[in-house]
Amino acid sequence: MSNTGTTPDAQAAHAAKGFRYSKLKALQKRLGQRVDYLWWILRGKPARSPHLLKQMTVLATARAYKLDALVETGTYYGEMVAAMRKQFRSISSIEFDERFYRLAQSMFSKYPHVRLLHGDSAMWIPKLLSEIHTPCLFWLDGGYFIWDAQEGSNNRLMSEIDAILSHPVKQHVILLDDARGLNGTHGTPRLEDFIGAIHAKYPERTIEVKHDIIRIYPAAR
Repeated sequence: MSNTGTTPDAQAAHAAKGFRYSKLKALQKRLGQRVDYLWWILRGKPARSPHLLKQMTVLATARAYKLDALVETGTYYGEMVAAMRKQFRSISSIEFDERFYRLAQSMFSKYPHVRLLHGDSAMWIPKLLSEIHTPCLFWLDGGYFIWDAQEGSNNRLMSEIDAILSHPVKQHVILLDDARGLNGTHGTPRLEDFIGAIHAKYPERTIEVKHDIIRIYPAAR
C-alpha cells in the first residue's frame, strides 16, 4: 500500500518547495531591512534593534579596530553574510540547523572568502581559533538560550567566550546579540551577572551594552 504523500518523489518535491520558500524569505528579509530600521526609529528605538543597525555596528566596529576577518555564529537566513561579504577579507559563519546551512551554501558558494560551517559552534569556535593568528571580529548570534521553543544553556556561550578571550591573540573583539534576553529566565543568567563574570575573569576587557548588543573590547578605549 502506498501513500503519495510519503513517497520519495513527494518528499523531494516538498523539500524543494520548502527550499524555494526559504530563499524567497531570505530575499524578503534583506529587502525589508531599511523599512524595519526606519520603523524602529519612528517607534523611539525600542529594545529590539533592527538587523540593519546590527550590520552598521559590525562594520563600524571592524573599521574602528581594523579587523578584516569576521566569525559569525548563527548564519540563519544569511543576512549578516550578505551584508558583509564585500567588507571583510574572510568570513566564517557557523550554522547548527541543516536547513539554514544548505540555504547559505546555495546563496554564498560563489564567494571563495566565505566559509560556511555546519554544526555546534561550541565545537567549531576552538577549531577556528587554532587556525587564527590575527585579530578577528566575532559576531555571536547563535540562539544560545532559547531557539525553536527549546530552552538552552549558557555553558555553550561561556565556553565560546572563554575560548576567544583566552586565545593568544588578545585583540579579538566580541559582539553578542540579544542582550535583552539575559534576564534570568529560560536558563539565562541576568545581564549584570553575566557581565560581572566576564569582568572577573578578564579584567583587562572593556564591556558595554548598547542597542541590545554586548560589546567586549580588548582594552579601555
